[in-house]
Parts: sequence; structure tokens; C-alpha cells
Amino acid sequence: MEVSVVQTLCEAGVTHVPSQYIQPPQNRPHQPPPPPSSESLGIPVIDLFNLDPQHLDDVRTKLGRACSEWGAFQVTNHGISSSLMKDVMDVGLTFFTECSVIEKSKYACDPYVAASEGYGSRMLVKEDSILDWRDYFDHHTLPFYRRDPTRWPAFPTNYRGVMEEYSNHLKELAQKLMSMMSESLGLESSCIEDIVGEIHQNIAVSYYPPCPQPELTLGIQSHSDIGAVALLMQDDVGGLEVFKEGRWVTVQPLSDAIIVFVADQTEIISNGKYPSVIHRAVTNSNRARLSVSAFHDPSKTRKIAPAAQLVDKDAPARYKEAVYGEHVSNWYSKGPEGKRNVIDSLLLNHQ
Repeated sequence: MEVSVVQTLCEAGVTHVPSQYIQPPQNRPHQPPPPPSSESLGIPVIDLFNLDPQHLDDVRTKLGRACSEWGAFQVTNHGISSSLMKDVMDVGLTFFTECSVIEKSKYACDPYVAASEGYGSRMLVKEDSILDWRDYFDHHTLPFYRRDPTRWPAFPTNYRGVMEEYSNHLKELAQKLMSMMSESLGLESSCIEDIVGEIHQNIAVSYYPPCPQPELTLGIQSHSDIGAVALLMQDDVGGLEVFKEGRWVTVQPLSDAIIVFVADQTEIISNGKYPSVIHRAVTNSNRARLSVSAFHDPSKTRKIAPAAQLVDKDAPARYKEAVYGEHVSNWYSKGPEGKRNVIDSLLLNHQ
């Protein structure tokens, strides 16, 4: 299958961004200078102390505050070794920079099927969508019956083993985070995961080549993640931004940290107490950037609604129950445009 990828444009030496990558003026990465009070603004950093029970109360409190105030935070001492994290970044970068386009195209995903596995550049189904300045490889990693490493790159030779190991560790971390989120809401530790059900995990390695006109493009457009919890690792180049109080805030790279995003289904389960975070990636003209995102979602047949324990006459349900697969279809067919085009449709009339 022939694929059109951003890296090919860069290697061809384009000096002007093709029209399908140009964002409308209101979406371009430009904003007024920050007010003085925001100079120290940044998403919280939480030391998990390798989940040492002696620190659990403090960690849970900080996590709950970060979820309610930001919807995003970075975690350190999370239990995933720095050597494994380095291996993940190394194999991803090697695939994108040392394999030919012909070789990479052997793993091409279907650009017209939402969330299909493989190598590509077009994320959305809509033919007239504005494209991200990004190439990616999407892996279907969990449940195990979805995992077929033969569909993943064979070069470098340790690629498949590294991704399998990382997938397993990330699932454990996601489960621990959902447990602490549940407890911080005053729920049983298993509550969020019980509602989500069997975790469906995808891992996307994203490669953002240098862009000749970064002021016109986005590496990935403004959106919130549609599942339960997303975990992201980025290199030292930077470019990730979260939306907070009317402005975009850069997420500074932090060695060996993993960024946690509250996603739409957790917002629904928490009855709005933990809002999902809107985020995007900007480009630059000098250095390629690499990130690795892992999405932990319900199955498409799962029905998601606010946790019953968080609903009463003083706090009525803010969202109607919906099948997760419908949420996915709407997101990929409408395009991101922030999160509101999908999650607003689930708000109940009393809002």
C-alpha cells in the first residue's frame, strides 16, 4: 500500500508547507506573551516512590489534586526502568530514521480506517481533514489476543521484544494510577477499572520531522484522549502543550518521567470531578521530535456512565451512559477540534 508521510516531504527538501497541513489562523501555535503570574506555571510532578505504601496517602492526595486542577501530571519513580524507557525511544527512533520509506511502507496502516494498526501519517477518516505534521506507528498491544508482534517492525532486531515488555509494564502502571484515582475520589480502589472493564491498550510511536514553517502547523492538533488514561513519554526536544485557564502551557521534558493524561472516560466516570485535558504538539524547524503514547481504553462494546457512588440528588449525573465504540467513531469521523465536539453530546440537559 502506498503511503504519504511527512518524513518524505522533509527529505525532498520542501521549503513551504503543503496546504493540507496548514492550520486555520485561530488554531496556529501563536499566543500572546504570558502574564507574569504564569512564569512558574507547569503541570504537577508527582514522585510515586515506587508505590511505597508509606508514601501512598501523600501520593494519592497530590494525584487527586492534579487530576482535578490540571487533568495531567508527570510521574517519577513509577517502577519502569530508565533502561527500558531508553530502549523504547531508541528502537522507535531507529525505525523512523534508519529504515527506508519502502521498508516502512511494508507495515502501512489503512489511512481510511480509524485507529488501524501500522505505519502512517493520516489519523482521521475525513478526507478533507487538516493533517498533522507527524508520522506514527500504532501498535495494538492489549488484550493479548490483539497483540501480533509480526505486524510490528523487524528492524531493529529488538524492536518487538522491547515493545512487548514496555506494554506489559505500562498496563501495570495504568492500573495502579486508576486505583489511586478511584481512592482519591472516595471510591473503592477497583472502581474505575471495574467500569472500564478489560483494558484495551494501543501504543503509538510518533515522529515529528523538522518543519520549514512551524508557525503554520501542528504536530498533533488540539484534542483530549478518548479512553480512560493515557501515558506518554517524550524526548528532550519538547513541543507538548496542555490547555489551562485559556492558554497553552508547555510540558517541559523531564528525564525518566511519564506524563499522565486524564481521558474522556475518566471524566465521565468521575462525573466531571476529573476533567480530561486538552493537549497538542507544536513543531519546530530544527530538530525532529519523538514521543511514545500508550492509551488505556474500554472495549468498544463497553457502556460507560458516571460511577453510581458519585451521583445523588445534590450531585446528579452530568453525562448520559454511552457505548464507548460510539464515542470512538464520533471522534475519528468529526476530527479532534478539542474535545467538546464529542463529550458535549453526552452532557445531560440539566447542565
